[in-house]
Amino acid sequence: MSEPDAVSCRGLVKEYDEVVAVDGLDLTVRRGECFGLLGPNGAGKTTTVEILEGLLEPTSGEVLVLGKTWERDEHWLRERISLSLQQTYLPDKLTVRETIRLFRSFFARGRDVEDTIRMVALEEKAKAKYETLSGGQRQRLAVACALVSDPDLLFLDEPTTGLDPQSRRMLWEVIVAYKRGGGSVVLTTHYMDEAERLCDRVGVMDHGKLIALGTPEELIRSLGGQEIVELSLAEAEHAPDLAALGSLPAVHSAKMQAGRLVLAVEELHVALPGVLAALAAAGLVLENLSTHRATLEDVFVNLTGRQLRE
Repeated sequence: MSEPDAVSCRGLVKEYDEVVAVDGLDLTVRRGECFGLLGPNGAGKTTTVEILEGLLEPTSGEVLVLGKTWERDEHWLRERISLSLQQTYLPDKLTVRETIRLFRSFFARGRDVEDTIRMVALEEKAKAKYETLSGGQRQRLAVACALVSDPDLLFLDEPTTGLDPQSRRMLWEVIVAYKRGGGSVVLTTHYMDEAERLCDRVGVMDHGKLIALGTPEELIRSLGGQEIVELSLAEAEHAPDLAALGSLPAVHSAKMQAGRLVLAVEELHVALPGVLAALAAAGLVLENLSTHRATLEDVFVNLTGRQLRE
């Protein structure tokens, strides 16, 4: 008999007075995958995750975590899930080893303390007090406190926010190692490169609904073009004809975003001459042009009309 999914929710609704924070959400997180839940502020993702973690009760809908429900199996679930928040405050005077040992004592089962210290690469800081640790070391310690119970499912809420690039990558390695050992991860993040690097699948939420779901590669391909062209135009009496630009050879879409003309194209050498000629024919003056490979950030803006941090 196969194991149940890490997370399964059907028709999930959460209302606050007249505000619908989560609006009929259907979502599945498979065992052994890292699932990224993305969305702008107010999209409902934090409410969704807090329901999955057993911190909030839904207004309606079905929620299964590791095949169990919070109503009937809370103690069992508390032994098998763990979470690490964007900011965690731990006792200043405890050492790394003492802190991890303290968290290990909260659970009936778990990892060896020394193994956990090695897993997050804090061996050299095992005797150091929390107050002496750098930001990156503190965040790795917070993740170690979440991992020492040997959870089946780990919730990570923007775990690398504010960290330097080296610390971010070290924490990525910890997450990859945990998943390689069979663990499941639900990740929220504001970093698109992080989602692309770590997540097997990504769900994008907006206005309480899931508006896109797939692997990072599938979502990027959904733009139609593998290259993004951004153009800044001088002020003109009329706006660009987006329909006409979108029908040009090798151009898959044309939109105005934050005052810029943004095109998804397949072949730059084919698309650009036609685009520039069309703009010149329309009397539109180009002030700046840049190109880059399509990313999850482009998918997100295309779907929501907003940058992730807005």
